[in-house]
Amino acid sequence: MNLRRILVYSRGLVAALFLTYAGMVAAQESPAPPGAPPARDTHQGAAAASPAIRLTLEDALARARKNSTQFQSAQTDAAMARQDRYQAGAALLPTVTYNNQAIFTQLREGNVTFIANNAAHEYVSLANVHESIDLVSISAYRRVTAASALAKARAEIASRGLVVTVVQSYYAVSAAQLKLEAAKKNGDEGDRFLKLTQDLEKGGEVAHSDVIKAELQMQERRRQLLEAQLGLLNARLDFAVLIFPDFNDNFELAEDLHASVPLPTLAEVQQRAARDNPDLRAALAAVQQAGHDVTGARGGYLPSLSFDYWYGIDAPQFAVNGPNGVSNLGTSAAATVNIPIWNWGATQSRIKQAELRRTQAQRELSLAQRKLLAEIKSLYAEADTALSELSGLGRSAELSAESLRLTTLRYKGGEATVLEVVDAQTTFAQANTAYQDGAVRYRVALANLQTLTGVLTTP
Repeated sequence: MNLRRILVYSRGLVAALFLTYAGMVAAQESPAPPGAPPARDTHQGAAAASPAIRLTLEDALARARKNSTQFQSAQTDAAMARQDRYQAGAALLPTVTYNNQAIFTQLREGNVTFIANNAAHEYVSLANVHESIDLVSISAYRRVTAASALAKARAEIASRGLVVTVVQSYYAVSAAQLKLEAAKKNGDEGDRFLKLTQDLEKGGEVAHSDVIKAELQMQERRRQLLEAQLGLLNARLDFAVLIFPDFNDNFELAEDLHASVPLPTLAEVQQRAARDNPDLRAALAAVQQAGHDVTGARGGYLPSLSFDYWYGIDAPQFAVNGPNGVSNLGTSAAATVNIPIWNWGATQSRIKQAELRRTQAQRELSLAQRKLLAEIKSLYAEADTALSELSGLGRSAELSAESLRLTTLRYKGGEATVLEVVDAQTTFAQANTAYQDGAVRYRVALANLQTLTGVLTTP
């Protein structure tokens, strides 16, 4: 009976909540009475009230590094390699331990049963200082030092792709904004030209075919405006996903796409790349690591030396002084030399294995050096070409705007046809789009060149 009542009450509560929600939806969707202020979206109002985040390229790179899982994984590997280096260095230093032990031995007819024990009751409480010296441990420390440098270089290599992606996305947003502004101007120009042809048709100066052509051109400009708005929205969303851990598109860019950015000389790029290129440093660190592997493997032929020093109690009583007043505290020391004699050629096998790895690392270093020289020339030529073309594209955009203005004036004077005006409008739109794309191309080419030299890859 109680269960039935609970079910009835639950159904009634669900029905009441549903009716309440339906009423709220109907109230929101019902038209507002005349004179009433328009409804306001609380989410949009909150977004509009908060100030937009102003982002420079460096800010965007810093945010992307924090947000990129792949880059953070490479950074974690580098941090773990640094801890390995610390642990290997600590292994070369003396260690101090404090050992406590109580041994109780079964007596048989007054004698100690176990030969290894010194008394029926033996108490050991000793502080031990231990140090071991061998070539294998020293080589292991040098190896993990090279491995730490290798992990750091790989983290910078992982940063390279992220940097280029951020730069491309950053300036793609800027270019999309400029393309939208140009599309708005083109749309306004299409509307004005349509009105001009309609006015001229009323005056009997042009045929109706000019009006049709102008209207077709106006419709095309409106479609281009919608595409430009969609392109800007997608560019902003892609950029927001890249740099923000949560969804946030309330930002603005601080850097100008068409700001003058000089291109360094080829000699400067080559000099900096030879010193700071992450690929080259990673290959060099791999060679050093393989070299220390060879040294450590050869250390298997050499003796190892260890020292131990003890201080404390090793007596039948757990006390500082024994029954006869003699002090139980004492010291002892031991030095051990282990000389390898025979291990069935395992050491020689390890040496050959390490030498093979070192030879392969040297080949990869040589390949990295050749690839670096080729990439420098290729990327520098790309950046130089994009910069040279950018000035020409800017000039073409200016000339197309002037051509459109003059052609429109000639059409008003009856000296140009509608096809010439339409062609001038199309040329103006294409020239502006090419100018923005050319600016993005130069920025991306410059970023590729800078990451090659290690300028933008360091977090």
